[in-house]
Amino acid sequence: MNSPADTFPTDPRPAGTGHAIASVRAGPAEAGPADLDRISEPVHVVGPDGPWHRVREGMRSRGNAVVFTTWGQWLGTAVTDPGLRPLLGGDWQRYRRTEDPLIRFRFLTSRLVTKYTAAAVLDARATDLNLAYKIGGRPYLRGLDQVDISLTHTDDLIAVAVSRTGRIGVDAEPAGRAMSFDLLHSHVCSPAERAELELLPAGRRSAALLRLWTLKEAYTKAIGQGLRLGFTEFGFGADGEGLLAPDGRPASRGEWAFSTRRVLGRYLLSVASHDAGLDSSRDTAAHTMLDEGFMGAVADLLAPGAPGGAGTGAAP
Repeated sequence: MNSPADTFPTDPRPAGTGHAIASVRAGPAEAGPADLDRISEPVHVVGPDGPWHRVREGMRSRGNAVVFTTWGQWLGTAVTDPGLRPLLGGDWQRYRRTEDPLIRFRFLTSRLVTKYTAAAVLDARATDLNLAYKIGGRPYLRGLDQVDISLTHTDDLIAVAVSRTGRIGVDAEPAGRAMSFDLLHSHVCSPAERAELELLPAGRRSAALLRLWTLKEAYTKAIGQGLRLGFTEFGFGADGEGLLAPDGRPASRGEWAFSTRRVLGRYLLSVASHDAGLDSSRDTAAHTMLDEGFMGAVADLLAPGAPGGAGTGAAP
């Protein structure tokens, strides 16, 4: 789905009402093995108590983390929390003004999940984080650019992805959603993807098209374009690994990783993660993080003999 910041009040689809806590891990992945090794396995977080250690481990080992839950699993804790207003911060008034209870509670949960996830990887308190929004609705943490954040929702599912290595995007759809190849291929598929899907049995095309849709949503969210970038202008291979040009040729040099996994048994969750190659620090704590790559560049500039560096006679 599109970026959620502006779609909660007007989302025409009914929100799900599933409240049962399903203690399951993410299901089988649909991506190449190299990409799976670069994107952390989604973590099912059933409330403010975590398990946040798995989120922090994903950030340490792969530079990213993905969290999923349902709004019903957080609802009881969220609405009875006496500190709810400071937790929501600038979103408090919007929460109070939303009349539809399902939309209001889903909005509430999505913001709390985002803040608690960010707090876990930043080693900070959720109440100390200021969640803001860029043009188009993409969330970010004001004054804390150590991590990039992406948020998505569909039915009762809410998912958040965070990264310390570059941009990240996440998207989800019900796994059983029907996608008509005949009606949608000209809007969703690149020429190479269309040719590939036409070789599949008719019964498998809908699932393949849905997977492509979620991958493309995740990628365009990561680059901040959303639906403004035509889905036919780029593509993915059959195994989901690698960004491709419309004619099927590679369109990146490995800086992007992609994965699609089934979660809660009924949703497809796709992630697009970019590695900018600049951040070698595994410390994302808000009060201690120091980008080693940046500091290395500064050290090189200050080294004797470097232009403007020590010992060159440059003016102080």
